Amino acid sequence: MPRFPAVPVSTETMWTIQLLALGVLVAAVPSEDKKLSDKANALADRSATLAFNLYHTMAKDKNMENILVSPVVVASSLGLVSLGGKAATASQAKAVLSADKLNDDYVHSGLSELLNEVSNSTARNVTWKIGNRLYGPSSISFADDFVKNSKKHYNYEHSKINFRDKRSALKSINEWASQTTNGKLPEVTKDVEKTDGALIVNAMFFKPHWDERFHHTMVDNRGFMVTRSFTVGVPMMHRTGLYNYFDDETEKLQIVEMPLAHKLSSMIFIMPNHVEPLERVEKLLTREQLKMWISKLKKRSVAISLPKVSLEVSHDLQKHLADLGLTEAIDKNKADLSKISGKKDLYLSNVFHAAALEWDTEGNPFDADIYGREEMRNPRLFYADHPFIFLIKDNKTNSILFIGRLDQLQSASQQTLDGK
Repeated sequence: MPRFPAVPVSTETMWTIQLLALGVLVAAVPSEDKKLSDKANALADRSATLAFNLYHTMAKDKNMENILVSPVVVASSLGLVSLGGKAATASQAKAVLSADKLNDDYVHSGLSELLNEVSNSTARNVTWKIGNRLYGPSSISFADDFVKNSKKHYNYEHSKINFRDKRSALKSINEWASQTTNGKLPEVTKDVEKTDGALIVNAMFFKPHWDERFHHTMVDNRGFMVTRSFTVGVPMMHRTGLYNYFDDETEKLQIVEMPLAHKLSSMIFIMPNHVEPLERVEKLLTREQLKMWISKLKKRSVAISLPKVSLEVSHDLQKHLADLGLTEAIDKNKADLSKISGKKDLYLSNVFHAAALEWDTEGNPFDADIYGREEMRNPRLFYADHPFIFLIKDNKTNSILFIGRLDQLQSASQQTLDGK
């Protein structure tokens, strides 16, 4: 091996090298070590409350099938309405978020920090693409301050749209959503009934990365019982591992928590023991009840079988937000969104919240040696072959990234699922 002459290094140079190394170490500190401000924590808490309020309102809709909602993104939409509104229009948006006693700057900066934190895909090793756009009638002009602040706090884009050619307008909205999600969400809506107001459109794609992957060979076709009398064939993934699990014998349901990569977030599945309409379980589902269930989770061996899904759901949240108290912004005669355009000439005609969610076998490598341990014997069975509720929970902020239910599945040959 060739030898190279030693090069003398000055004390000053050594200090520089050490400082640079220290800088690299500081830069490498994971996101979980970075403290959130009180503002962000306060808004995380309020967005979690919104998650359950909104879910229950939506679940009452008899035409609703699959539900898929991101409460933190809905919270940012409410923040946008507050930012663009005045008087009761703005205060109602804050009230729906349980933030009516907080000042505006506190709400906007807190939501901004929260959304930036939880949507950091690199830190959480998940795929989460989010696009937010406000469409206004072609007759309005967006106020400069509103454009600047809505981009700063909520990363909103702004666009005028002309519904005189409705087909072209719808195509433009759907193409934007598709591009935003790399083709995972090809359609937000087939129609817009009210075309004279502003439209909020959220377009998202989320794909979790399991902390311990499923083996790709452990997938087969099984039956998913939509009802007791209707079953469809779906690809089902299987694995056994150590998971937080609770069998609620009193309420006849099971809860399992599956950590996602980097363990900064996790998926929680809540499933009745047998096939039944989810209404009974949904009545139990409150923030306090979830805390109780989580407190009873214990790590143990669980044999999990989950359908491999690709879920696309689009909701118009306007009526559901109105049920929670957002009544003025959507009323053409009462809305005061004059901070958006400088004139009191605008109301909120639609709030489209569309998301694609996929989960499959992908995740981190697992420790195969675990299967020889005593604790892996006699696993509990969590066999998700019928409708269930799920949440994606952020473990750092305790916010709910997504809440939903899988109520309808199509056959293995038709993996796109549509919510109504």
